Amino acid sequence: MTASAPIAMTDLKIRVLPGLSGIPAAEWDACANPEVEGELPEVSDQELKVFDENDCGLRGHLYNPFISYDFLYALEASHSAVTRTGWRAQHLVAEDAQGRILGAVPCYLKSHSQGEYVFDHGWADAYERAGGSYYPKLQVCVPFTPATGARLLARPGPAAQPVKHALASALIALCDQREASSVHATFLPEHEWRLLAAQGFLQRTDQQFHFENNGYSTFEDFLSALSSRKRKLIRRERREALPEGVTVHCLTGTDLTEEIWDAFFAFYMETGSRKWGRPYLTRAFFSLIGQSMPERVLLIMAKRAGRWIAGAINFIGSETLFGRHWGAIEHHPFLHFEVCYYQAIEYAIAHGLKRVEAGAQGEHKLARGYVPVTTYSAHYVADPGLRRAIADYLKRERAHVAAAGEELAAYAPFRKDMAGEE
Repeated sequence: MTASAPIAMTDLKIRVLPGLSGIPAAEWDACANPEVEGELPEVSDQELKVFDENDCGLRGHLYNPFISYDFLYALEASHSAVTRTGWRAQHLVAEDAQGRILGAVPCYLKSHSQGEYVFDHGWADAYERAGGSYYPKLQVCVPFTPATGARLLARPGPAAQPVKHALASALIALCDQREASSVHATFLPEHEWRLLAAQGFLQRTDQQFHFENNGYSTFEDFLSALSSRKRKLIRRERREALPEGVTVHCLTGTDLTEEIWDAFFAFYMETGSRKWGRPYLTRAFFSLIGQSMPERVLLIMAKRAGRWIAGAINFIGSETLFGRHWGAIEHHPFLHFEVCYYQAIEYAIAHGLKRVEAGAQGEHKLARGYVPVTTYSAHYVADPGLRRAIADYLKRERAHVAAAGEELAAYAPFRKDMAGEE
């Protein structure tokens, strides 16, 4: 299939784009992050109910920074997620007969399984040992970003669900035409997970830890909901994280100067090199998001003796603060917890955000007020033998994830008797 060749679909033309430069930003965002509040079509209450049940988005749409044109384009324009690094863009767009874009999918042809956070290395190894070629594969995701968000993007309205079904079918067709082993859609909302399952995708679950803002007015209000022992732990960690001379600063908007980005990039490179061997994001990426979406970026930075020593980058959604990368060039006890977890909670409470997603993994977050939450991914596997083996494995894995989530939830740090413990 050529870069712009159509896939035959009923009532829609679906094209494959080799990069986001092939679509206007406003058209992409009309599907990814539409602003529809106050612009409902003329429909009855019963029709609205049906549309809402089918995820047509008529009641409004929550902004997710990672599926925005600005974020995804910055990954490509900065050469962070491009063919040379193993991320060959194969974005799908669905158009009506008039050429109006009704839907889209961020999709990449991958030559490896790095930067995804849903691990399939074992599947790849088994298939290669059996004589198959696991790569290339198709990856539907936001590169390097383990945050839940829509992947089957569609303009709100009664056509949204048919468009999403058409896009799901197009992914299978693209897999065949690219001679890929599989399609992997990761960090999905649950309704898209179920939609793809109905199209023949295998279902996978995993777990993250999120802070849920249960109407807290201050950080102390949050602490009052914890057991006495956990309150004392957090207060001690916060005191020891900021020894004399260390200060913390929340920077966003016009605060995000190139000097600030230079400092943060040094943290990112130092910590990323130790964790991954080769950090994924280039320096240019940070400049680009600082220019195109500065009000959606929050840097929480620590300073000592007049110089920046550590920091964490966050992205601001409609209801969620998304924590991403952390780095430091000086190491102080508990500074990581303060900058990444406690400051994020404080910011979310102060700004009325409903939750903080602090990235992948990390049971240590549980003691700090972050609770287990299920994440979802869907996997289409072309080879019948590999598909059967993976399906059997995923059935057992889902049961394990569910049991682990229940067990961990029982260890949440919140007071058992909210009427008063002390």
